[in-house]
Amino acid sequence: MSKGKLDIIDKVLEACYKYNPDALFVMSLMHQYEERGSLSKKQLEGLLAKASKVPDMPANWLATLEATIHKMHTRAKDPATAGKPLFEKDEALGAKMQAILDKYPSHKRVVFLFEKFNRNEVMSPLEKTEIEKFHKLLLR
Repeated sequence: MSKGKLDIIDKVLEACYKYNPDALFVMSLMHQYEERGSLSKKQLEGLLAKASKVPDMPANWLATLEATIHKMHTRAKDPATAGKPLFEKDEALGAKMQAILDKYPSHKRVVFLFEKFNRNEVMSPLEKTEIEKFHKLLLR
């Protein structure tokens, strides 16, 4: 704090403490302000709410405290977005396997891959290529 400058936050804290010496919130803020030399925006907003209830609190102190709060940066958090699912079912691939199984229901490899597809397991690029190859060879 620079010399000669009024410390309104300290004065407001003292006035709140004098009004209600048992207020734990105000005592906690006083301790933090003495330790760190500053308070967060949320803490100052809480102090303003408490100070507004003090009957003989000077209006200019409250206005200065409010102006200090408005000058402080508000950390904006991005709203939570629904992420895309980890696994997306390739319906075209499923349709190709179904077409192969309609014509060749006992094709063991395609039956195995189709079961894997239905369990929503991830198909490797090699398995996808296999299905494409089977589809081309068996269903011309």
